[in-house]
Amino acid sequence: MAKYIGLMSGTSMDGVDAVLCDITANKCQTLHAVSISYPANLLSLLHSLCTPTPNELNAMATADRLVAESFAHAVSVLLLETQLSSSDITAVGSHGQTIRHFPQGVELHNDVEQKGFTCQIGDPNTLAVLTNIDVVADFRRKDIALGGQGAPLVPAYHNAIFAHDTQPRVLVNIGGIANISVLAAKQNTIAPLGYDTGPGNTLMDAWVKLHLNKPYDDKGLWANTGVVSDDLLTTLLSDSYFHQTAPKSTGREYFNIAWLTSYLDTLANSQACTLPPQDVQATLLALTATSIADEINKQKMPIGAQVIVCGGGAFNPVLMQRIANLLPSYQVSDSHSINIHPQHVEGAAFAWLAFAHNNNIPGNVPAVTGASREAVLGIFCPAN
Repeated sequence: MAKYIGLMSGTSMDGVDAVLCDITANKCQTLHAVSISYPANLLSLLHSLCTPTPNELNAMATADRLVAESFAHAVSVLLLETQLSSSDITAVGSHGQTIRHFPQGVELHNDVEQKGFTCQIGDPNTLAVLTNIDVVADFRRKDIALGGQGAPLVPAYHNAIFAHDTQPRVLVNIGGIANISVLAAKQNTIAPLGYDTGPGNTLMDAWVKLHLNKPYDDKGLWANTGVVSDDLLTTLLSDSYFHQTAPKSTGREYFNIAWLTSYLDTLANSQACTLPPQDVQATLLALTATSIADEINKQKMPIGAQVIVCGGGAFNPVLMQRIANLLPSYQVSDSHSINIHPQHVEGAAFAWLAFAHNNNIPGNVPAVTGASREAVLGIFCPAN
């Protein structure tokens, strides 16, 4: 077995996860993990980069180095806690920090051809120099170059490591954005399916930040004080994203406060009423749960199939209970049920993707992303 470290910071930007794994062709064992927060000034800079701002090219180039330094710090803490040295690690797989994700491209105003793109920062050269470990990074852009969405990338890892021998199962990752991986039984040798279902925590986080100045709704307690507005929920679910067929991916470039406000304004204008903030929060939680459950129900899995939740959303018991209520025919649990901490799954995925790069294993699934073919993902930055 070879030791790899996976580094991940999602769209919620709630911290850098560093996950140490021992990996072989059919096994990825998580050994240890640490999470660190971004410094406050860097976090503010990263949030500003998620929307167009003046001088953003200079800001992005600066943040590119600073994110790499934060990632390197997470590696150093992990090595210190495990009493390992850089020479013990085969490679680091770094997702980087997503600041823009437009797989369909954006319309410019000077007749430039529209091209899809995704942008993750966290300079792998700086990371390799600071850790003295080889780095594999920039996993998404090869898939984009092949006509894919560049996301989600976790289904290949989920399928390789978590597919059950005889039974299908669904893995749900609830970060800022939620996605599902539909895994056939190993004995059927069928490629996984997967896509982004819509918002995970991003709208709930933004709303609680706006009204309570908290980074997230701890355990869903504030949402639990509100009442779900069926009218608002129906209005939000009418958005075109929820009716698109896969492949599809999204980000907080789409699901954000401006998106929510447009629907709240429409509802207020039609009904001459304003919802209490806690009712909006309850409805946003219901939106996440419903959009996930609706997509799982479309898969027509056998009664009793496992639905396994990972990511930050797994720590929200109100959200977990609502998902379970919407999926009464399935066994809903968090990823502790398959012996991995919910916060460590995505970090482990990028450790595995680094292993896949080094061993010439495709990291994308064309049926998931829409790419024209399988491909080995990532670029290699040697430490020396």
